Amino acid sequence: MARILLAEDEDSLRELVARALAQDGHEVLANSDGAAALDALVRDEGRYDLLLTDIKMPIMDGIALALAASRDYPALPILLMTGYADQRERASGLELLIRDVIQKPFTLMTICGAVREALVAPQMH
Repeated sequence: MARILLAEDEDSLRELVARALAQDGHEVLANSDGAAALDALVRDEGRYDLLLTDIKMPIMDGIALALAASRDYPALPILLMTGYADQRERASGLELLIRDVIQKPFTLMTICGAVREALVAPQMH
């Protein structure tokens, strides 16, 4: 279905989400931090259908990744994930750049549904 770039620093959650999305028919490239995901995005010249990233990560957080991705690849839909209310508030100024912020913990059905919605929703900018 879609080619998804995933950035999540928690190994078990990254593997679980990647596996669930793959079972949902997507091709997933999983990265452990935002800098690695940005490197992959640049290397692959933005050829992804969705960026799914955690907000709070070491090296480069999801907000910085979303800003860089949307600057260089404005048509790329972006979904953020977070388990922290203050991080969700940090994303509140990014409504034009991101599709949604998914609150952790979430079910696999929730994340797969959010991905499907983000892939079909019209671009906001």
